[in-house]
Amino acid sequence: MVELKTPAELELMREAGKVVAAALAATKEAAAPGVSLRELDTIAAEVIASRGAKSSFLHYHPHFAPTPFPGVICASVNDLVVHGIPDDYKLEEGDLLSIDCGAHVAGFHGDAAISFTIGEPAREDARLIEHTREALYAGIAAARVGNRLGDVSHAIGKIGREHGYGLLMGYGGHGVGRKMHEEPHVPNEGKAGRGLKLRAGLVIAIEPMFIAGGRDTFTTDPDGWGLRSSDRSRAAHWEHTIAVTPQGPVILTEP
Repeated sequence: MVELKTPAELELMREAGKVVAAALAATKEAAAPGVSLRELDTIAAEVIASRGAKSSFLHYHPHFAPTPFPGVICASVNDLVVHGIPDDYKLEEGDLLSIDCGAHVAGFHGDAAISFTIGEPAREDARLIEHTREALYAGIAAARVGNRLGDVSHAIGKIGREHGYGLLMGYGGHGVGRKMHEEPHVPNEGKAGRGLKLRAGLVIAIEPMFIAGGRDTFTTDPDGWGLRSSDRSRAAHWEHTIAVTPQGPVILTEP
């Protein structure tokens, strides 16, 4: 069931979103050659705790995973598209890193992700990151009262396909609220003018995940969490939690 949020609930979600934005900014600033993914996870945990919030990811246990998630961020490097467990891997110059983070305040969640390179990006990595981010904002622009969910999906997928990227098969955005994952599912490809009609108070996470090699398929890591591009090409992931309002889409996970 899709639950619409009240203005008061949106204010709480905005507070959660600010925490997520701060955690992502802190981890990006700290990411450098020789820094481990586990160290970035600790930094994010400290930011979340310092703001009186709690992690949405830590101990989260969806049906597809064999174990609860052990971190407060997903840290996905190079061909790992999403759900990377933060471990002792030490970042290297040229790595493409995607960080996904969620936090909740007073029972309401925020969820966002960023992608960037360690050091100067290769041309193709810079292109992949920018186009994925462009698709995120195209999807956000389509999230207006009276539009359809398919308009959001179409805006994202159009950019991905035009540039020859793969879209992680079966994965996309989702509703956000009292639970980190709520209805509706927000595909990263779809037909304009189709699907759920967007109403004021709807809150969704829009999250394009593009794969450089052009294939939509993936493999699952032995830990049961990490999803890796099947052709081992690099991937990027951008995400914001947004509210549909009469004035237009409002990003809840900005600083």
